[in-house]
Amino acid sequence: MKYYTVGQINTYIKNIIESDYLLKNLIIKGEVSNCKYHSMGHIYFSLKDENGSMPSVMFKGNVPSGLKFRLEDGQSVFVQGSISVYERDGRYQLYARKIVQDEDTKGKLFAEYEKLKQRLYEEGLFDFEVKKKIPEFPRKVGIVTAQTGAAIQDIMNIAKRRNPYVQLILYPAKVQGEGAAETIARGIRKLDTMGLDTIIVGRGGGSIEDLWAFNEEIVARTIYEAKTPIISGTGHEVDNTIADYVADLRAPTPSAAAELAIPDVMSTIRNVSSLRLQLDRSINNKVQEHKSKLQNLRLRLDAKSPEKMLRDRQQYLVSLTDGLHNSMMNKFNSYQRRFEVSVARLDGLSPTAKLKGGFGYVEAGDKPLTSVKQVKSGDIVNITISDGSLKTIVQ
Repeated sequence: MKYYTVGQINTYIKNIIESDYLLKNLIIKGEVSNCKYHSMGHIYFSLKDENGSMPSVMFKGNVPSGLKFRLEDGQSVFVQGSISVYERDGRYQLYARKIVQDEDTKGKLFAEYEKLKQRLYEEGLFDFEVKKKIPEFPRKVGIVTAQTGAAIQDIMNIAKRRNPYVQLILYPAKVQGEGAAETIARGIRKLDTMGLDTIIVGRGGGSIEDLWAFNEEIVARTIYEAKTPIISGTGHEVDNTIADYVADLRAPTPSAAAELAIPDVMSTIRNVSSLRLQLDRSINNKVQEHKSKLQNLRLRLDAKSPEKMLRDRQQYLVSLTDGLHNSMMNKFNSYQRRFEVSVARLDGLSPTAKLKGGFGYVEAGDKPLTSVKQVKSGDIVNITISDGSLKTIVQ
């Protein structure tokens, strides 16, 4: 059976598109949406009009020369570039080389947004004086969002982590597309009758089109008329909807809204446990400290007792006696060694010591005989040796 791989088909289609002369260099007019600046410097966005949408990208190398303003959602622009296929996803997209803003319009949606925001502001729907205080320790929290979206999962996870005892009540609303605004308003009105402490209204991030339901007047007025405090957590941190301005408290994301609505009771419990451990540790340390002080006082008291002092004096006396004896013996031995050395030296200097080795002391008359010239034949010479003396005649 003859078959082709997905990669082969994607490459084939890419080659067909890139071989089309028209698609190599063209200018397309449209409205920017889903604009994202990548950390690497690339810009990803969609170019749309009333009939469709086209994924687009401008790579970092083209930005300095091809874009003279900051690209944002809702701008009407002319994009010059080429069409090709991103083979990994099998998706065609516009590779922008130059983007010029259409100065005639800022986008229909943004114009409607600004117009409604200004009108509601003038009516006082955004005034801080009318905003209700968010309960510090709620027991029941209502949520108006999509039943299967990431927002509800994030809120549930945060609630479980921060305070699993809070009851969450979800009104599954349509948060995007036709009829979404009416569903959201209906959910707010329903939860407002249930005696809840707080209501969270919101959804995850998206383009201005995705978030438009939260810019509808019906949603804004329903939030304003509700008796229950409402926290709006719509989109990402950079997104601002009219619901955010009307709500009693604005959160940058649904997760942040959950953190604002639900206090971190589990953290408080952990802090109390930690403080209890610290208190026990502090008490034990104090007890040990006083025990050590008591032990030191006992040792000092024992050191001052007469019996202890007498024992110490006796021990000191014994030590002195031993020291004196040792000192005397050392002195005696030292003097004895010095005496023996002196005796040996004195014996070495004695004339009679030399006589023991066979030497003799010779006298001619009463003077020592030091030269043969002092005597002649027939003279009497006295010789003293080790055990006596001899009287001799010189021959």
